[in-house]
Amino acid sequence: MSRLSGNAQPVDYAVASVETMMRAFAAADLPPRNHFHYHQGVFLSGVYQTYLLTGDERYFDYVRNWVNAVVAPDGSIPSAEPSQLDDLQPGILLYPLYERTRDERYRRALDRIAHTLRDFPRNSDGGLWHKANSCPHQLWLDGLYMGGPVAAQYGAEFGHPEYFDQVARHALTMRAHTEDPMTGLYRHAYDESRRARWADPETGLAPCVWGRSVGWVPVAVLDDLDFIPADHPSRPALEAMVRDLLTAVLKAQGPDGRWWQVLDKPGDEGNWPETSCTCLFVAALCKAVRAGILDESALEPAKRGYEAVIAHLGHETRPDGTEDLIVDGVCIGTGVGDYDFYCARPTSANDLHGVGAFLIMTAEVQRVWGKM
Repeated sequence: MSRLSGNAQPVDYAVASVETMMRAFAAADLPPRNHFHYHQGVFLSGVYQTYLLTGDERYFDYVRNWVNAVVAPDGSIPSAEPSQLDDLQPGILLYPLYERTRDERYRRALDRIAHTLRDFPRNSDGGLWHKANSCPHQLWLDGLYMGGPVAAQYGAEFGHPEYFDQVARHALTMRAHTEDPMTGLYRHAYDESRRARWADPETGLAPCVWGRSVGWVPVAVLDDLDFIPADHPSRPALEAMVRDLLTAVLKAQGPDGRWWQVLDKPGDEGNWPETSCTCLFVAALCKAVRAGILDESALEPAKRGYEAVIAHLGHETRPDGTEDLIVDGVCIGTGVGDYDFYCARPTSANDLHGVGAFLIMTAEVQRVWGKM
């Protein structure tokens, strides 16, 4: 259990978590070290959200120090693999740095990322391959977060509306292929070629609904909608996508407020409540209410999810008496598999997936705190 006081607000937990991670890692040492990768991108997105809530310049500097360690002065990103959407997601961090400093390295890096996404390999119907070299023809739900918000913001910031079309098409194509009409939830992945070992030979679908992959979908699309204009022809369909998916997600909430590793099988043998997907669903529910996509009644299950995460936080006391906040029960990074595969995945504590999702959640809960 956390030792923060009973009346602590979400931002207090966010600060405790960021401080814990800053004690553990210098910015340049965040794992995987010297790699422009979504692990750091997700976590530092949460750090930046905490900065917006607190105004603590140390948090902004922490984000900048990591970016400066992996983006060269000429705007090149030597450690990024341009064939993987996972290595493009941290571009989202470059926008506030460019806005604050007008350092051209950030603009040049954004141009490189945007042009990579513009020309990224895709299926016949417009869905971007998750990893062009190793996973051709495959759409993974995670890819909506990795390649969507960075492209949508590029379109808005720099006057390239064609990126709105690309982002919307990718998201709506993902829904068309992965949505289970019986539950409204999405399978983890889809293979147009049907060649992946996990792909159903008739549908190309993955066999399971993995919690964290589904969690990225509404978080990503809501972030896209921050930049896609109100009069864009695909905006109503994107809003409906968020509304319908979160309505289905609410039906899968576990009895203690958390959501489960295999999302559509809570309580089944071997399955377990998973922290990072719970954080993402809570964040999405709160943001969807703020955006007017869901009614305020969705805040009650969001509150139950938030309180369940807080109740399961851990702590460790350092020799100097400083307390570290521990976000655990987080599935490690994983590929696509069957039910037993997901259930057998190890968990980790204070990895960047989990802390990033936690910080995204605390920021969104803080923004609706007075209504919960």
